[in-house]
Amino acid sequence: MAYTSRMTDALTLLGNRSPEEFLAHYWQKRPLLIRNALPGFISPISPDELAGLSCEPEVESRLVLERGGPRPWSVEYGPIAESRFAHLPETHWTLLVQECNRYVPELAELRDRFSFIPHWRVDDVMASYAPAQGSVGPHTDQYDVFLIQALGTRRWQISTAPVAEDNFLPDTELCIMRDFAPNQEWILQPGDMLYLPPGVAHYGVALEDCITLSVGFRAPSHAELLSSFAEHRAAQLNPAQRYADPDLKPPAHPGEIAPSALAQVQNILQHSLQDETAIARWFGKYITEAKNDTQREENTPLDENGFLRAFAEHCLLQRSEAARFAFIGSDLFVDGQHYPLSRELVFAAPLLCDQRQWHYAALKEKLQQPAFTSLLTALYNHGYVRFV
Repeated sequence: MAYTSRMTDALTLLGNRSPEEFLAHYWQKRPLLIRNALPGFISPISPDELAGLSCEPEVESRLVLERGGPRPWSVEYGPIAESRFAHLPETHWTLLVQECNRYVPELAELRDRFSFIPHWRVDDVMASYAPAQGSVGPHTDQYDVFLIQALGTRRWQISTAPVAEDNFLPDTELCIMRDFAPNQEWILQPGDMLYLPPGVAHYGVALEDCITLSVGFRAPSHAELLSSFAEHRAAQLNPAQRYADPDLKPPAHPGEIAPSALAQVQNILQHSLQDETAIARWFGKYITEAKNDTQREENTPLDENGFLRAFAEHCLLQRSEAARFAFIGSDLFVDGQHYPLSRELVFAAPLLCDQRQWHYAALKEKLQQPAFTSLLTALYNHGYVRFV
């Protein structure tokens, strides 16, 4: 998608606000309701289709029962048996299906509309279906989310007041708030969208059969980042490298850890943290790691000539929705794999990471470069891209 096309989509989506305005005044700062963000929007998935997805073993899904379960707010995890839906109560339950953009092409295209935010930050498009009075309770999320009404109507209440750490119901799998006092309320119709920054308490209740789409974002915790980098870095170090103190002097107190020892330990740790190349290559791998490799379709392996013939025949190559692409300079990262690119191939990084589809005619000249054809063939054979 061209830059101007992406920006036009963003202007419509954000209620005629520019991406710069939205990011400066709302992103991670305050909620925003956008009426008719998607004019004429029709849900690309029906309640029956969503229920069907939840029955599949490779699809992550949950059934939340406010009533009708063994206890209030009980959770059942997928795959959900098809017969289960015939025995659900008439109201007060919700079906949640993660990563629907992997299975519904229109939802992958919907995610593309959020290209004003770096792709590595976008997580997935979750779909939730609920009959009248269905909900998952008042709660907070630790990441940004755009809530798009796709079918029916839903009432959203929010509170921008801080949420106390102990303000949650005990003995539930969900982090549902015990006390919730809303200060704003809206009813969303199909095509309306509500943006919520992290930590804003919200409570959505279906007023009729409805589907809500949630575009969520990745926000790894500091603890996750530190532990992942430490594990990655430790695996790279020579085990023969050890703490050493050749200038050791007799201590005044044998039981004391001397400041000089602490300084040396700090120097060892800081040396790793100052290695910008190591950090960049770790983070590129870390942030593109697939949640589940089994969800990616495998392609029949081809050699480079076979790939070129197949590309010419199909005309359109598309990134798998199960694969994550990102680049840092001349380093390409796909599903946790690192592809260092030569100077002649560096153009491929933004080309492959910014777009989701590539037409043969547009790439025909670049395919004259053997290195580029080799890269695409490797990505195809790993199932990261496929022909449409």
